[in-house]
Amino acid sequence: MLMGSFNSSNPNQEEEEEEEEDPDLQIYQHSSSHSPNAIHMRQLLITSAHLISRLDFSAAHRLISMLSANSSPYGDSTERLLHQFTTALSLRLSNPQPSSFSSYAPPTTALTSTTAAAPTATATASSSSLSYSEDALHSCYLTLNQITPFIRFIHLTANQAILEAMDEGQQALHILDFDIMHGVQWPPFMQALAERSYNSLNPPPLLRITATGHDLPLLRRTGDRLSRFAHSLGLRFQFHPLLIPNNNYNQLLIPSALAVLPDEALAVNCVLYLHRLLKDDDCGELRVFLEKIKALNPKVVTVAEREVNTNHPVLAERLAEALDHYAAIFESLEATLPPNSRERLAVEQIWLGREIMEVVGAADEDDDKRRLRSQRLDWWEVKLRSSGFSNVALSPFALSQAKMLLRLHYPSEGYHLHILNDSFFLGWQNRPLFSISSWH
Repeated sequence: MLMGSFNSSNPNQEEEEEEEEDPDLQIYQHSSSHSPNAIHMRQLLITSAHLISRLDFSAAHRLISMLSANSSPYGDSTERLLHQFTTALSLRLSNPQPSSFSSYAPPTTALTSTTAAAPTATATASSSSLSYSEDALHSCYLTLNQITPFIRFIHLTANQAILEAMDEGQQALHILDFDIMHGVQWPPFMQALAERSYNSLNPPPLLRITATGHDLPLLRRTGDRLSRFAHSLGLRFQFHPLLIPNNNYNQLLIPSALAVLPDEALAVNCVLYLHRLLKDDDCGELRVFLEKIKALNPKVVTVAEREVNTNHPVLAERLAEALDHYAAIFESLEATLPPNSRERLAVEQIWLGREIMEVVGAADEDDDKRRLRSQRLDWWEVKLRSSGFSNVALSPFALSQAKMLLRLHYPSEGYHLHILNDSFFLGWQNRPLFSISSWH
C-alpha cells in the first residue's frame, strides 16, 4: 500500500495531532485511512504545490516527506512516479537558487541495485550536487529511443514528410536540424533517399545537414558517424555543426552559411525543440525564430512536441498537467517492460526524472529559468500560422508506416495513434503524448 503505514497506533494521540495540523495536511490524513491510489497521490502532490506557492514551506515539507516515505523507484508505476515528483518538489524546497535544478540528478546508487531502499525526500534533495555525465544522459536517450516508440515514431513521420516535400530529380537537399544530438533520425532517412533514387533511376541528391547543439565534440562524433554511413550507401554528404554554447538560445542567429544554394531544397527539422524558445509571455524569441525560418523559404518544416501544457506560471497548474502526462508514460513502460528492467529504471530516473525536475524545479518568481515549457499542438498551430506557415497534411503512407512501426516493434494494445487536423498523435490509452506535424 502506498500510504497505509501512516495510520497511528494511538487513536487519542492522532486526534490531538490533527487539531494542530495544517488543514491541507488533514486531506492527507483522511485519505490515508482508505486504500491509497493514484487519485490520492495526485491530490496530495497538487496540495503540496499549493503550499509551496503560499510559502508555507513547513507544511509542504511535512506533506512531501510523508509522500516520499511511501514512494519507491522500484515499486509500481504510481510509486515510481510519486518518487520522481516528490524528489523534484523536495529539491525545490531545499535549493533556493533556481539554477541548481537543471543540473540535479538522483543518486547513482539508485541504478546499481534493484533491491536498495529508496531514499527519502530529504536524503535525495541533499544529494543535489550530484549530476550525471553527458555520456550517461546520451546513453539514456538512446535507451529511451529503443524501449519506447515515441521518438522513433516522430523521426519516421518527419522523415517521410521531408521525402515527400522533395521534387523528383532534386539535385541537392539541405536539412537544418535543431538539436541533432546523436543524429539517430538520419540513417533511416539516408536509406530511404538512396532507395528512392535507385527506384527512379535518378542519381541520389547531395545531402547537406546543418546541425545545432551545445556539445561540439558530440556534434563532431555525430557528423563522423553520419558521414561514414552516407559513404556506405554511396550518398554525397556534407555535415556542418552549428554550436550553441550553454544552451543559450537567446543568442541563436541564422548565420549566412545557411544561405540556401540555388539548386537545393531546404527542410527545417524541429523535433522537441520549439518549446525551448518559450521564455517570456509574449513569445518574442519564438516569433523572431519563426520569422527567420520563414525568410529562408523552406520546402518543409517538421514540428514535434509533447502534448502537454507545462507553460503555466503557477506551480500547481503545471504540476497537475505534468502528473497526467508522465503517469501515462510510466504506465506504458510498466506494461511493456519486465518489472526488473534496468533500462526502464535508467530512463525513468535519469531522463524522465530530469524532465520532471525541469517542470517543477524553478520557483514561480523565476519563471524564465524553467527549461521544459511545453504546449499542445493547437497552441503551436496558432503561432505557426501567425508567422505565415501553412499546415501540410501528413500522407496516408506516413500513417501506414507509423502503424507498422507499432505493430512490429511495440505490439502493446495500449499505444494509440490518431489523426487530427492533418497531424499525427501518439499516446497511451486515451491520452495523446506526442504530436508531429508538417508545415510550409
